[in-house]
Amino acid sequence: MKQTTLFAAFAALFLAASSLAQAAPTHITFVTDWKAQAEHGGFYEAQAMGLYAKAGLDVKIMEGGPSVNVPQLLAGGAADFGMGSNGFIPLNMVREGVPVRAVMAIFQKDPQVLITHPRGDVKSLAQMKGKPIMIADASTVAFWPWLKAKYKFSDSQIRKYTFNLAPFLVDPKAIQEGYLTSEPYTVEKEGGFKPQVFLLADNGYPGYANMVLVPQKWIDTNPKAVQAFVNMTAAGWKAYLYGNPAPANALIKRANPEMTDGLIAQAIGKLKSYKITDAPGGIGEMTDARWKTFFDTMASEGLYPKTLDYKKAYTLKFLPKK
Repeated sequence: MKQTTLFAAFAALFLAASSLAQAAPTHITFVTDWKAQAEHGGFYEAQAMGLYAKAGLDVKIMEGGPSVNVPQLLAGGAADFGMGSNGFIPLNMVREGVPVRAVMAIFQKDPQVLITHPRGDVKSLAQMKGKPIMIADASTVAFWPWLKAKYKFSDSQIRKYTFNLAPFLVDPKAIQEGYLTSEPYTVEKEGGFKPQVFLLADNGYPGYANMVLVPQKWIDTNPKAVQAFVNMTAAGWKAYLYGNPAPANALIKRANPEMTDGLIAQAIGKLKSYKITDAPGGIGEMTDARWKTFFDTMASEGLYPKTLDYKKAYTLKFLPKK
């Protein structure tokens, strides 16, 4: 009788230990593409509201920055998941043989813009043809080939953009690249005028932005964790944009003290007014058609071999469940 009781006690302890082991949260280090900001708000909202934790995930958000290389961190295993700023990043990883896929796209529109001073001779992207434009080195192999293909821009127009707004502010004929939620606001504050803003996505630029990148090994070995992260991230973004963003904003300002309430508020406003996250299937949606258009456009400009298996850059398997 005593042996039976002892056995039952050990069995109960074993079952309890097993349950605890099964309940142990899955740790995920998620690295962003820049310092904490409103453009990352939904991830911080999911963390602040405990959404990741409720789904059995222990998520650590690793802040990006100028010296943080997201693809490198993913390839080397220093981060589990990462943020892809644009469609070129997962395609580049495919070209380099790195097995990482985009599993969701937060931004249906890439927030890349060109900005000008108020002027009568430039009211469209087409009217910028032949005029000097300041762009960063990285942009010469990103959106610039698309501008060349669609509007017949030429490399002779390129002037170097060093992320210093001074040359733009003092030159009323200047045109430069920017990010919808960043440079236009800073120009208004520092220059005292409202710039003309041309969102490339509203003129046909086909790329996604702010994607979640996941190594193939996670997809193969722990698809439940990948799906949980996607679902909770989508819920976090919905809450951040259309609920109360305060929980996320507190984390953002703690991680990046340079963020101000005004900067965050205008960024949220622009994400909503320009419908940056809007998609028929909800936040995070991707489609084969959009990826094909993006790849075909860039391959036609020589950025990728036309034989590249671009479908290895993404998967639609984990799109957010409604």
